[in-house]
Amino acid sequence: MNIIKDKQFDEERALYNLKDSQVVNCVFAGPADGESVLKEARDITVDNCSFSLRYPLWHVEKFSLLNSNLDELTRAPIWYCTKGEIKNTKISSVKALRECTDMTVSDCDITSAEFGWKCNNISVDNCDITSEYIFLDSKNIKIGNLKFKGKYSFQYIENLIIENSILDTKDAFWHSKNVTVKNSVVKGEYLAWFSENLTLINCKISGTQPFCYCKKLKLINCEMIDTDLSFEYSEVEADIKGNILSVKNPKSGYIKADSIGEIISEDSVMENLCEIITETKQ
Repeated sequence: MNIIKDKQFDEERALYNLKDSQVVNCVFAGPADGESVLKEARDITVDNCSFSLRYPLWHVEKFSLLNSNLDELTRAPIWYCTKGEIKNTKISSVKALRECTDMTVSDCDITSAEFGWKCNNISVDNCDITSEYIFLDSKNIKIGNLKFKGKYSFQYIENLIIENSILDTKDAFWHSKNVTVKNSVVKGEYLAWFSENLTLINCKISGTQPFCYCKKLKLINCEMIDTDLSFEYSEVEADIKGNILSVKNPKSGYIKADSIGEIISEDSVMENLCEIITETKQ
């Protein structure tokens, strides 16, 4: 295997179509400000490298990106890639993952607007991620031990599993399909509107107006903290520990809770047949 070590590159396509190689302790930066330094590479390992040039890894197959740093100038760094591993790496680049397939991301610190759009079969473990619209329109995503901060997360996503994570978000899971969230904290406003087949198990949920216009929504052994105007026009099966501030016009199914501060049945545009059960049998 070819080893490229302790070098600096700044020219356009400096290592274009590199194959069967290790790139170790290299710097991708300089006055030439060249783009696409590792475009179309195959079977490479990039270890302990620093990036400060645009579009470094596009159309790359079978790669490992380890122990590296991608700064703010490394725009759109990883696009159209397949069979990749990103580990112990700091990414501060906008649009960091786009239309990628069969990727694992672990032990990373990522700040990237528009992270993970239109991806398929991605695994994320033990990462801190700050992003807007994370994993927009992606499929087959598995996430564990994530600390996430952002706004419009996991929208139009399909087939997502999240476990043991903390999500500090807003408008999460809009128009999502087939999502399961387990043993997690979900903080947000307007959670999961228009979602289909969303299941939350052993979760702590907070924020105003969650779970409206949902189809096949299930909440199992969850807590809803400071959640008002919940479940409007939703098909829901919910078993809630503790109190819900208010429930408004749920469409069908049932809601069980220790207590509900207010049950609002007014101005509905459809028939509401949901059974609401509390200790006082309201």
